[in-house]
Amino acid sequence: MKTRIISALVLLPFLIFVVVSGGLWLKGATIILGLIGMHEFYQAFSKENTGLHIIGYIFASFYGLFMEQIINADNYFNIFVSLFLVVLLIYTVVCHNKTNALDGMSGFFGFFYAFFLLSHIYLIREFAYGKYLVWLAFIAAFGCDTGAYFIGVNFGKHKLIPFLSPKKTIEGSIGGILTATLLSLAYGLWIGNVVVFEDVNLLLLCGLAGFFGSFLAQIGDLAASAMKRLTTIKDFGKLIPGHGGVLDRFDSVILTAPALYYIMFFLIEVKP
Repeated sequence: MKTRIISALVLLPFLIFVVVSGGLWLKGATIILGLIGMHEFYQAFSKENTGLHIIGYIFASFYGLFMEQIINADNYFNIFVSLFLVVLLIYTVVCHNKTNALDGMSGFFGFFYAFFLLSHIYLIREFAYGKYLVWLAFIAAFGCDTGAYFIGVNFGKHKLIPFLSPKKTIEGSIGGILTATLLSLAYGLWIGNVVVFEDVNLLLLCGLAGFFGSFLAQIGDLAASAMKRLTTIKDFGKLIPGHGGVLDRFDSVILTAPALYYIMFFLIEVKP
């Protein structure tokens, strides 16, 4: 626990710096963390297939460098995804003696799971009011984790999904959602007094982000546990002492960030 706390205290200033800075700092950090996450995923599911990994890293790097254009321009994302899949299929066929269809699928999924979902932190930061609202992704994820832990320890009696996570309880899960939702609403009340949000129902946005973000944070945590059980590993990596790898630390944030982004997309009117 001591190592875990020290690591968190060391990483927190870096996280705050890159998110507050935004722009190239945040994009660079997102690309680096995304590539590390992909490496962790590939090592877990297709350790020996270096050629497939290289294809994934190349497409992920290209997406990371031009993600605004790929996401915002009509059909660019469809073209990118189609081309990525076709190249993986070509590699699977041409190099059939050292790869297989399952490796190809893990190459495709690894990008979306470890890189694409995480990239929404940057997309949120660059969206309207993003420098204020991006913190909701972390409030939902870490608030849920904290609330679930304390409520579960003190009141937890009914196991949630013991096969995937023996210590998690239904009471803790509900407590995590309530904690994250209340913290998100509190943040909305505070930031609404500091910044003028034109034509935005800020409390509705914050409430939805807290509720759905915390629910998906738990799904992300349990999904990562399912993957680790399948591959018989304890952690995806050892980059962060006491926490594991990038995917171990951000397994909940990579689902809260997309949830927040699309809530913002539908509730915030972007003026031309």
